[in-house]
Formats: sequence, structure tokens, C-alpha cells
Amino acid sequence: EFLSAIISNPREKDGIVKIKIRPVEHKDNILYQCEEHRNNQVFHHNLNEEEAAGYIENAMQEFKQMQMETRKFRYQVLVSKKGKMTIQRRLQTGRFKEIDLSHNRKKHYILEEGKAVPFLQDLGVMTKEGKIVRTKFDKFRQINRFLEFIEDVLPELPKDREVTILDFGCGKSYLTFAIYYYLHELKGYDIRIIGLDLKTDVIYACNQLAKKYGYKKFMEGNIANYTGSDEVDMVVTLHACDTATDFALAKAVGWKAKVILSVPCCQHELNRQMENETLAPLFSYGLIKERMAALVTDAIRAEYLKREGYD
Repeated sequence: EFLSAIISNPREKDGIVKIKIRPVEHKDNILYQCEEHRNNQVFHHNLNEEEAAGYIENAMQEFKQMQMETRKFRYQVLVSKKGKMTIQRRLQTGRFKEIDLSHNRKKHYILEEGKAVPFLQDLGVMTKEGKIVRTKFDKFRQINRFLEFIEDVLPELPKDREVTILDFGCGKSYLTFAIYYYLHELKGYDIRIIGLDLKTDVIYACNQLAKKYGYKKFMEGNIANYTGSDEVDMVVTLHACDTATDFALAKAVGWKAKVILSVPCCQHELNRQMENETLAPLFSYGLIKERMAALVTDAIRAEYLKREGYD
């Protein structure tokens, strides 16, 4: 019955960051392939059933959560700081899943090639037949990689009420539409997404597509001045320029958002202010100073978020 398990959210950040486990057929035996992710590298090893069970049990001493799928059920396992374990079980929706025992299977994408996805067709990534446009395959991969991050934070999102997601600087909204499609269409969450951007034409185009799919809603406006929500569950800010990222983080903290997905961009604020006599020779190189400013900026942001209780 076992299909797969994903063990994530480690207690210590300097070792394995994620483990994926699935059954494989090898020389007429069923083994369990363990895929360990660490330092941007992936390591594989195969275990028998007893070894795999012990491996998972030991891993759950070091990690805070696991998502496991069988043909009939989806399990979510959460472990508190004190070691208390909570297990939630839900019936698989639709047809029961089949087990793939192939040892070297092709890359699995959350949004599969060959299965038509309306918003990808309208955004020019996919044809009507569900094939990926050759020049857009990098965008297709990027969207799927992003959805893997969303998959990791599912345990933080409430299932018993509407989930509010705010995307600051949404742009053409490839990823905004991907979030909505994944959470609402594939996972059954009740979703309200607000996309915010300064460009009038971009927001207009997004709203036309949003109406077509029944999605909710896109707005033109500045991150710093936005006051349209009192409570937000997830804040997404991808490539918001300079201090726009900081405004977005401050808003997210003020809302006590459970999840923040942020990729900063062009960080000039500290670059203009940094002075240091000892490091002056290094700072004479514009590129070096720019990178240093970005690192310092992100370190300050990380400490700020940690102070506010974020992991």
C-alpha cells in the first residue's frame, strides 16, 4: 500500500534537510529507496522493509514533520519540540493511486506534462494538447520547483477555513496562478489569493485570467501602503526590489502570517550606507560591495524574522 514519504523540517539546519522514500523493485525484491538532500547534493541508498522502518523511526527523532502517502490514505505526522507526535489521516481523493516501482523513473513534476493545465496554456507555457512549449521548459521547471516549496509548507496551512495568500509584486503571476491551481484544484483548499503589483497593464491582464478561472483577485498598488487585509496566512514576495522586500516582511510579521516565501532582489539600501575603514579596499570594487551589502541585508532580515518567532 505504501507509495512515498517526505520527511522535512530538520531540527538542526547543517545536515540533511529533506528525505524522500519510495518503494522500488530491484532484482525481483521490493526495496525502499531513501533519497537524502544535503548541501545541494542528493544521496541515494536502498533498504529492506525492516531497515526502512527503523530508518524512518530514527529520522523522526531529528525532523519535525513527515508526509506519507499510501494508495488509499494521506498521512501528516508532526513532532513538537517536546517530542509529542500528532498523526492526521485523510482518504485519497478520486481514484486510488497506483505504485510505481521503477528504479530509475523519469523526473516527476507536480504539474505533469501531457495533462492540460488552463493557466499554463494561457500564459504560453503549455499547448492545448498539454505539451510544454520548448522555449518555456525552464519556466515549467521553475513553476514545479516552486510548488515543491508549497508542498513542504502544507502542514502550516489551515484546512478548516479559507486560506488567505498575498503575493506582493506578483508580476505576470505565473507562480500566483500555480499556487491557486495547486492548493485549490489539486489539494482542495479554500483559497483567496490577492496579487499586488505597481503595473496597471499587468494587473489588468491577470484580472482577466482570474475571472476566467474563478480565481480571486489582483490589485494595483504599493506594498508599503497596502492595508486591504487584517489577517493573512501566507505572504509571497518574489524579487520585490530593494526595501519592497522589507515592507512585505514587516506586513507579514504584523499579520502573524504562518508562512513567508521571500526571494529578495537588488538590495541598495545598505549599499549606500556601508562605510568601514578596514574594509575600504574591498569596497572599492562595486560588485564586491554590492554582494556584501546583499549578504548583510539578508542576515539582518533573517535575525529580524527569528526574533519574531519564525523558524
